[in-house]
Amino acid sequence: MKEKKRTEHNIVKETGWTVEDYYQLPEDGNQYEIIHGQLELKPSPSTTHQRLSQRLERRLVDTCENEYIVMYAPVDVILSENETRQPDILMIHRSREHIIEEHAVVGPPDLVIEILSPNSAKRDRTVKRESYAGFGIPEYWIVDPFNLTIEQYVLTAQNHPYELLHIFDAGDTVTSECIPCVSFTVEEVLKI
Repeated sequence: MKEKKRTEHNIVKETGWTVEDYYQLPEDGNQYEIIHGQLELKPSPSTTHQRLSQRLERRLVDTCENEYIVMYAPVDVILSENETRQPDILMIHRSREHIIEEHAVVGPPDLVIEILSPNSAKRDRTVKRESYAGFGIPEYWIVDPFNLTIEQYVLTAQNHPYELLHIFDAGDTVTSECIPCVSFTVEEVLKI
């Protein structure tokens, strides 16, 4: 959904949004992202989405906390002057902790995870996947609670699209070459 911004002169601004504009938005309880300079409203997640997110985040913290900082939405990730994201879950290796600032994560995390909802599936599978790859995030997971799968995408080269490395099914153990501390079954986190 495109949002319009009224500037000082009461002119509607549909594109050209920057991080500076983003931080001027009133705190209205909504979550927004800037995508290619366009402001988009993020719908509130479902309760199932939130429960799954919490289970997955807890599992990642339990297994990876010594090596990685695990964060979950809402947290701003600033990828450029006209691109901000709020992934459901993200991980940053402790050696790169310097990208975590008080107001946001400024730079690409090591892993981003999006949990599909009926209203987010298309955006998560196309726009976000292209964006995350374009900004050099090494690994991207799409969690599909409807099919009990986790799709693991990895960058094999800079400035290339992600390659689908694995589709983990319910009984499969999720592992990652980029993040070796990861080890859990899909069922452990996606069965409520």
